[in-house]
Amino acid sequence: MPQNSRLWLPFGLAVLVATVLGSIVQTQFNLAALQQLGAYIPPGIRLQATTHDLLGFSPTFAALVIAAFIVALPLTARLAPAQGVLRWLAFLLAGALAVWLALTAANAVAPMPTLIGANRTLSGTLALMLCGSLGSLVFARFSAAAR
Repeated sequence: MPQNSRLWLPFGLAVLVATVLGSIVQTQFNLAALQQLGAYIPPGIRLQATTHDLLGFSPTFAALVIAAFIVALPLTARLAPAQGVLRWLAFLLAGALAVWLALTAANAVAPMPTLIGANRTLSGTLALMLCGSLGSLVFARFSAAAR
């Protein structure tokens, strides 16, 4: 992480955004898989499961996001242009790639084939990568303001 202490808040916000969105994505993909098996999941249960996963699954996903972002975000901040479309594109791609690499590493050491259920399908993996991109963009936005 950069030595500039003002960047810890943007980093924390980036992790929070990616984690919360990733947890919601994970829950919805799991519920969709259950629905494909014929389960009826009313909106109240969907909301309850989402809340439960925000409390129960988020710490696991946050650990992956932190491990990914602690390398990717400072590196991107150093290498990306100071402003403009290329800066935003660099952070968009860095967040997605960081989450993908974290998921790949976690799956390589996990005792089961896929640690995170949403990561079992291409669409789920892409959705989790999008969460990483959005978190990374939050860092880009607020770290620019912190300088």
